[in-house]
Amino acid sequence: MHETDGAAGNWHVRLFKKSIAKQAKLGALLRFLPPCAGKVCLDLGGDNGIISYLLRQRGGTWHSADLSEQAVESIRALVHSNVHQTDGVALPFPDETFHVAIIIDFLEHIRGDRRCIEELHRAMKPGGVLIINVPHLKKRSPLRRLRNLLGLTDEQHGHLRPGYTVQGLQALLEGRFAVRAACTYSRFFSELIDIAISRGCAASVPEGSHGGKGVLITGNQLAKREKQFRLYSFFYPFMWLVARLDTLIFFTQGHRLIVRSVKM
Repeated sequence: MHETDGAAGNWHVRLFKKSIAKQAKLGALLRFLPPCAGKVCLDLGGDNGIISYLLRQRGGTWHSADLSEQAVESIRALVHSNVHQTDGVALPFPDETFHVAIIIDFLEHIRGDRRCIEELHRAMKPGGVLIINVPHLKKRSPLRRLRNLLGLTDEQHGHLRPGYTVQGLQALLEGRFAVRAACTYSRFFSELIDIAISRGCAASVPEGSHGGKGVLITGNQLAKREKQFRLYSFFYPFMWLVARLDTLIFFTQGHRLIVRSVKM
């Protein structure tokens, strides 16, 4: 596809190719994503735009929406059209617009998570598929304590709540969407790598980059830190191998939760 070829040198794509967390997130989403050809779809919370861009390669007509003007600009720079700014409480779409909607690391950032679900129920077609990706609430996790010790708190990430359990999402969706499947991903080793990377990013980005959804790395910031990015790229294969150790602890629950539900 010409669009894919044209984006090959884009900074969004460069970051994605070296991001263990974003690659794992996309893989989890695609496992739950139904066929999209001929359908109208929404991704809510596309962040810097790369997930929005890659979801659009699956076919269908996509719309994207996020919280901040900076995030919207970043998404629009990559996908160009059908990008909206929203507070999550009022979605700018007519009733029964979407066959598929995906919430990507969004609910934990807004006060009105229940109102957001109500709006999605209104904006989705009967039988529409809603996929939700959120932090998995594991209060006794030693890695959660490590995050806090390193200053990677919920406040620093822009989280208004630390995450959700399957039961919590079921309660949030009750009466509007029925959960059909759920799984977790990003186990101990992947999460440990993410903590190390997040700590480095938090220390290196300038003030003002912490928005409503935490740190949002821009193309200008990446260009100014090209040497650091090349050094990070050098160590990426090692980090990838460490993350693969998660396969040895397949019996544990991950730190990211994804559910697939259907509009009732």
